[in-house]
Order: sequence, then C-alpha cells, then structure tokens
Amino acid sequence: MSAGRRHGDVTRTLRELFADAGVRGWLHVADLRRPEAAVTLDPDERLPIASVYKVPLMVAFCRLADAGTLDPTERVTLDPARRVAGPTGLSLLRDPVSMSLRDLVVMMMTVSDNTAADAVLRAVGPAVVDEICGELGLPDTQVRGGVTNTWARLVEETGAGSLSAAMRRLSSNDATVPEDVYDPARKSSSTPADIARLLHAIWTDRAASPERCAFMREVMGRQAWHHRLASGFPYDGVRVAGKTGTLGSLRHEAGVVELDDGTAYTAVIFTQAARADSVLPRADAVIGAAARLAVEALRSAEGV
Repeated sequence: MSAGRRHGDVTRTLRELFADAGVRGWLHVADLRRPEAAVTLDPDERLPIASVYKVPLMVAFCRLADAGTLDPTERVTLDPARRVAGPTGLSLLRDPVSMSLRDLVVMMMTVSDNTAADAVLRAVGPAVVDEICGELGLPDTQVRGGVTNTWARLVEETGAGSLSAAMRRLSSNDATVPEDVYDPARKSSSTPADIARLLHAIWTDRAASPERCAFMREVMGRQAWHHRLASGFPYDGVRVAGKTGTLGSLRHEAGVVELDDGTAYTAVIFTQAARADSVLPRADAVIGAAARLAVEALRSAEGV
C-alpha cells in the first residue's frame, strides 16, 4: 500500500474517531527524530489555544533567562488583588504569596495556574513572546494578553456581567455563543503544526540552551492531568509530557510521548465539541485515542 493511501486511511479513521466522540479534531503527530514523518489532520488551521499558550510563554521566559535579561530566581509577591480566576494553584489562595519567577513557571505548567502565568507574562511581555515565536519559525502563533485578556474579552463578547456568568453561558446548550468567542484573531492562537515545531525545538535543545530545554521537558513531564493525551498511553515505561488547554467547547493538548524503546513522538491535538457541557469525558479521552492511533500508524509505516 502506498504512503499516500496509508495516510488517507489513517486520516479517515481519525475523522471517524473524532466524530464518534462528538468533536471536530485537528492533529499533528510526528516522529521526533524525523519530523517529516507525520500524521496530520488540518494541521495549519489556526484556533484559540487557551492554556497551551503557556508553552511559548515558558520558552520565551527561558530564552530571556539565557540572555541574562531576566533573573529566573527573582522573587515576586502576588497579592490577592492580583489573582486571576482559575481552578488551581495560586488562583485559589487568599493571602499574599512570594515565589521566584522560575517556580511560577513550574506552577503554570504543572497545574495550569492562571495567576502564575499572568505574573510570568507580565515579566516577559506578550510582544517578546510573539517575537520569539517568529524567531523559532512559528508564523501562526500569537499571544494576546494571556488569560487576563481572554477572560476580559469573554465577558465582553458574551455580554455577561461577570466571568462566572460568561462561563455559564459557554457551558449551556441552550445559549448561542457569539462567533467572536472562538475567533483566533481575538485570542491567543496557533496551529497544530506550529506547536509541533515548538515541541520539537524544546526536545532537540533548539528552543533555548540545553539546560533550559531540560528544565522545560522536566516541567512538562510533571503535568498533573492524565485524562487527555496520557490516557492513550497507560503503560509502564511510557512517559508523556504535555500541556492542556480548555476554553468552552475547545479541549486541547500538546505534548511528547516517549516510548520504552527510545522512540518519541510530538503530539498536538486540538478539538472542539459539538456540545457545550463543561464535562465531556469522551471529548477528553479521544485526544489520547487519536494520538495513539497516529503513533501506531507511524510505527507501522516505519516497521517498528
């Protein structure tokens, strides 16, 4: 069977898998050693990426630290008035907290702490993140103010009086969500192909110095969530490092799957569910299932 035929069969199966889970999917899965060997599904379509923006933000932080223009050990005190809404980490705390910028990066990546991410973004600057994305060859990746900007725009776009009211509207199947909510031009956005290139740069020590890239790989490997990408690889000896992103009906994850035979694969899966419910286990699990299917297809084609 030709390579083109095999790829067509795999993408058809992926579309069926996503449809059965009630989502539309976008995907880029590639061999880390040979990134040209890839399974893709609409990989160049730009979407809002929600908390996946924290990956390019982390890279920008590391590059500034390498350049000596930012001190990763600088301590930052976050008062309750500077809290950013979120379900994890510092966003839940009621008293002032002081920690280093480097530890804030750990918090924003391991538990997707929005308050930590906001503090790191203030130290780095959105324009710097976009500039570094350009330097790394990610033309379709833009960071537009992080979570703070996303929440403010969401309240404005939905016409809700508060963030909690806007969230309720997003999760209601009886409400019409304005098109602007999912407009990539108004949110931090990227494509599966761009994020795959960024992951490849991190895992091959090109995104920053080898020391900083090792730090990024370690931090992503400690992500607390296992219900999306990692759910497709529930085996001893398999290491999954990743970053999730969620906004309304959008559920994403970008990461790297390292198998016990030494092979590794970048895996970026974006999805948008047909239903608005905030809890859709099948929509989460299909991310892992799709990544596993793509990895198995690549391994089969390579004779592994």
